[in-house]
Amino acid sequence: MSADEILDIVDDNDRVIGQSPRGEAYARGLRHRCVFVQARDSAGRVFVHRRTPTKLVFPSLYDMFVGGVVGAGESYDDAALREAEEELGVSGLPRPSYLFKFLYDDGAGQSWWSAVYEVHCELPVRPQAEEVAWYDFLPEGEVERRLGEWDWVPDGLAAYGRLRAFRSAR
Repeated sequence: MSADEILDIVDDNDRVIGQSPRGEAYARGLRHRCVFVQARDSAGRVFVHRRTPTKLVFPSLYDMFVGGVVGAGESYDDAALREAEEELGVSGLPRPSYLFKFLYDDGAGQSWWSAVYEVHCELPVRPQAEEVAWYDFLPEGEVERRLGEWDWVPDGLAAYGRLRAFRSAR
């Protein structure tokens, strides 16, 4: 999505209260919607990537999710599939499974409703060069080891912590 794409602006309860171009929503700290999709390969390894330096938000940082903003009028489910296929560079991916939703708020003007999903990708991936600077499928243990070593996107870290808690509670 470009900075001109229109997003739904939402309130504390995830109700749509307006619309705004993406770039303006980011610049003014308007609450919107995002999806986080944890992609795993057939061996259960997690897709991890480093974002390109040209990204509007969190450039050059590592992430253990694919995903992004939900467009105006788009459902979380549709955005999860669209974003996963775009970032992984595949088509025909199974529909990601919804797990939970939470409000991400960094206390400094960045806040979005975040729907977390998971998907198994057994297709050969070809990530978008404009989105992904580096990628690999890593075993969960290696992802855990890298948490303290690499610079990660803060919203992805928040989602990952909640995902670990969600899985341990099941």
